[in-house]
Amino acid sequence: MTNPWFPITCVVVYLVAIFAGQRIMAHQEPYVMKKTLAAWNLSLAIFSLFGFLRGVPPLMHNFTTYGFEEFLCNDPQNSIGQSATAVWGIFFVLSKPAELFDTFFIVMHKKRLLLLHWYHHVTVLLCCWHTYVSHAPAGLIYSTINYGVHAIMYFYYFLMAIKCKPKWFNPKWITLAQITQMVVGSLVSILSFHAIQKPGCWAKFENNTSILIMYISYFFLFVQFFLKRYGWSIKTSVVETKKSAKAKKKKLM
Repeated sequence: MTNPWFPITCVVVYLVAIFAGQRIMAHQEPYVMKKTLAAWNLSLAIFSLFGFLRGVPPLMHNFTTYGFEEFLCNDPQNSIGQSATAVWGIFFVLSKPAELFDTFFIVMHKKRLLLLHWYHHVTVLLCCWHTYVSHAPAGLIYSTINYGVHAIMYFYYFLMAIKCKPKWFNPKWITLAQITQMVVGSLVSILSFHAIQKPGCWAKFENNTSILIMYISYFFLFVQFFLKRYGWSIKTSVVETKKSAKAKKKKLM
């Protein structure tokens, strides 16, 4: 786990595989793996939900016991020790190499591979590993929020795979949740910079820097994705929905 060659190898193999896979699939028919995709998304949704439920209680306990600023400096051994929460922290780090298989389905289905997708997978894997080996106190905050967002996101992907997504649910809410995650993560890392100034603080400058760069880059990429897909405002999408509804009525008439 602490060997840097593990995450580096994962990233190199991943990048070679996805771009080589796209070249190979360019001359192939797309593979239909709906059941496999549904099972994959459901398993990640359940896993993420358990991780979120495991992370929230100790997170709240640490906030109320130590206060936010002191928690950002505490030795993780004192705040979570060898508890089940620590185990789920390890699971979180190990889940990032596993989540690389998300791209496998995109390549095999011959879907468009966005920069946001593969850049996110590569950088989050490296940053999560670095946070773990740095024993960063804020790691519990980052992992718990990510678990929560992923629980919703992967369950929605599962519903899409089985064609049962609810009509009332707007997928833009997931993107907004992801953008909110980036804002919160950035603020936590900025506050960690302030906490570092205290003697004996366990927060590390190098880790905070990498995490902040990661979250800021994600913020801009997710905002760009949101604007391209959903536009600038909710009003715009409502008007477009009304126009499409009127067009359908005319066709029926």
